[in-house]
Amino acid sequence: MLELTMVAVAGADAGATAGMQMAEAASEPGAVLRVGRDAAVCGLVTPEDWLFVSRAHLEFRCGADGSWHLTWLRGSLPEPSSQVRLRVGERMRALAYGGSVPLPSGGSGEVVVQDRAGPRSVNVGFYHEA
Repeated sequence: MLELTMVAVAGADAGATAGMQMAEAASEPGAVLRVGRDAAVCGLVTPEDWLFVSRAHLEFRCGADGSWHLTWLRGSLPEPSSQVRLRVGERMRALAYGGSVPLPSGGSGEVVVQDRAGPRSVNVGFYHEA
């Protein structure tokens, strides 16, 4: 099971959890959870006017062995309007535009989508139940 929680944070709202969204999916091959502005394809939806987030920005996909991978989906622009970082434990690392990384089995962490033009972010916490 992969559990996600998401909060959109703007400037002075840092630390607030109002408007928190949650989604989960069983660790079955082919299961997918997406984060973005398009409610038709994303289980966790950011504000529509937050254009630094693509219509489908992040994808969590379960592989054949029950492991989960995070992918920063490429949008329509050649260069992104945001940066994406992954925190697992004390380690924070940048995710490349269009890149994919495995999530730790039985672990937790956070994915931060940061607007390059202002103090806004989308924070997605994850917990992978082994």
